[in-house]
Amino acid sequence: MAVPPALPVVIVGGLHADARRAAVARLLADVPGSVVLHHDLATAAAGTVVRTIRDASGILDAGEAPLVNDCACCALREDLVPELERLRDAGGTRLAVVELWDSVEPKAMAEVVTAGGLTVTGVITAVDPALVLPFLGNGDDLADGGLAAAATDQRTVADTFARQLEYAPVLAVAASPEADDEDRELLAQLHPTARQVPIDQADSEARVDDGLTAPTPRLRPLSPLARAALSGFDVEAAAAAQHPACALLPAEADAHGVSTLVWNRRRPFHPERLYAALEDLTCAAARSRGRFWLADKPDTLFHWDAAGGALCVESAGPWLASLPDAAWEMVPPVRRAAAALDWDAEHGDRCQHLVFTSPGLDRDGLERLLESCLLTDAEYAAGRDAWQRLPHAFDTLLEV
Repeated sequence: MAVPPALPVVIVGGLHADARRAAVARLLADVPGSVVLHHDLATAAAGTVVRTIRDASGILDAGEAPLVNDCACCALREDLVPELERLRDAGGTRLAVVELWDSVEPKAMAEVVTAGGLTVTGVITAVDPALVLPFLGNGDDLADGGLAAAATDQRTVADTFARQLEYAPVLAVAASPEADDEDRELLAQLHPTARQVPIDQADSEARVDDGLTAPTPRLRPLSPLARAALSGFDVEAAAAAQHPACALLPAEADAHGVSTLVWNRRRPFHPERLYAALEDLTCAAARSRGRFWLADKPDTLFHWDAAGGALCVESAGPWLASLPDAAWEMVPPVRRAAAALDWDAEHGDRCQHLVFTSPGLDRDGLERLLESCLLTDAEYAAGRDAWQRLPHAFDTLLEV
């Protein structure tokens, strides 16, 4: 039985719809034989998700996928891989561009496509620099704007945009006359390891077979965005880069009115004082994230994730230092390596590693507030038995 040819798949997403559409149009224009697969979740109220397949000339095919458990995003998950397999098996498609609907996050879809046996060659989030701060500061529920992917979707605009932005290794950046140096600096500090590619950047010297002539194919320029779409993508590495235990968090920075404060300490937080300071800490920056530990729960690694004036705190499992040696073999190598790089003789990998990024950041005030939430010298000297008798202030928050 003949093995079907490989089909490169690039995922393009983002809440900045105009920028996303421009990036998709650029890929269609630059890669001969490319098609776009798009599921429109806005039609979910009618009980279905509308699927379209189009190329640079227009729509080639359209259909519907029924909701799964009253969930539009679940319908997308169920329909995506079979449609990509159909494109692959039919032949003639050089690149499948999966254009995600507004609030769909690329991480889940990249994992679905890879688990289906297909090859994701790139994940791209399209952004308009002038809209980064407005979206990052928007604490409205997605449902309020008609952007929810399911009836139970409780995400906000801000936290959804933050995850879309930070997961993708490539940012397709729209030309934006309204954007200034502060906007561009904020984007750079939020995701400093991302490759930023202007959507309208001129063709590079790389060339691709246009597949239109024979016997000698004609070569045509391949744009930087198209090159990024075909450059390769590692789903496991991308997931590890988002895990709070080994996330690739931004470094210290201060330019064009935007600052990133990286705050590292070994001493644990006093649970009651930190809880009392949560609102001020959450509102201190447009975006903050990281990992931390509480004196009354010394074995638990907590994830800090704040945007749009809202904070999510959740357990991310145990610190490695709390595990028996035999359990280390079950921990992914990237997690063990991250812990080893920052191991402390007394506390192991337990640490406070919080990163705050924002225009107009009050660095000194923020540091003072954070320091005030740590155990005092006397509290620290009392030892772990005394720590665990402190008020369990976070229990109610963690049960939500």
